[in-house]
Amino acid sequence: MKKIIVPIDFSEYSEYALETAAILAKKNHAEILALHMLELSEAILTKGSDSQMESLFFMKLAEKRFNEFLDKAYLDNIKVTPIVKHFKVFSEVNEVAKENQADLVVMGSQGSSGIKEYFVGSNTEKVVRYSDIPVLVIKHNPILTEFETIVFASDFSDDAVSAYLKAKDMCNTLQANMNLVYVNLPGESFKSTAEMEGKVVNFLKKAEGNLESLSKVTYVSDYTVEQGISNFANLIGADLVAVATHGRKGIAHFFEGSISEDVANHSTLPVMTFKI
Repeated sequence: MKKIIVPIDFSEYSEYALETAAILAKKNHAEILALHMLELSEAILTKGSDSQMESLFFMKLAEKRFNEFLDKAYLDNIKVTPIVKHFKVFSEVNEVAKENQADLVVMGSQGSSGIKEYFVGSNTEKVVRYSDIPVLVIKHNPILTEFETIVFASDFSDDAVSAYLKAKDMCNTLQANMNLVYVNLPGESFKSTAEMEGKVVNFLKKAEGNLESLSKVTYVSDYTVEQGISNFANLIGADLVAVATHGRKGIAHFFEGSISEDVANHSTLPVMTFKI
């Protein structure tokens, strides 16, 4: 891990993300790319001299506030590169990541109630859907300096193989132990023990060519995927929940509807997403 992007909106939640990124950066000798997006309209940027002066004023004001926000003791001895964009376009986070060959996006979110600044409610999901690299969503002030136990929730479909391998690489980078969980739901999607085990065996053979990770898989039954993930994560004392996403197409098969957003919004633990 060499470069970490942190979107900044000056809220306390983006500061939680920044502090978490600092912890990861120090551990991995990585650089932080602090990204702030101004809300300047096309009209202001293209009108006459008066509007251009107004635009310049707001840009300088934002730059000053940005520099003050980044004046944190926990950023000492970390290379921090401020990046300012003129518009609040969620795809630009991914564009900045590509331009700078970043490895991870760390962003703050209050959760289901949203935050009244930049990343409000579903905007977190928008960043997740556009991002080609993993996104770590932070809800609270980081009290942990290590992610030692990670839960990767999957439906163990062929589509999820690439996300699983990315999550495994990230676990190795973080020197964390990855636990796999399959949530069995009542109704039409219910599977017998043999059906679940057979699906997982086929998945691991395709992903890794062996069954060495089979012992790390736990099968839980619950009324919703979100509850199953949360209950299992709490049971084993997990530090982080990881899920797969199809990006702009929405969340993969077993993350249908709003499940992925529910997990990201309602989980009290940090959530990391991996694009399929």
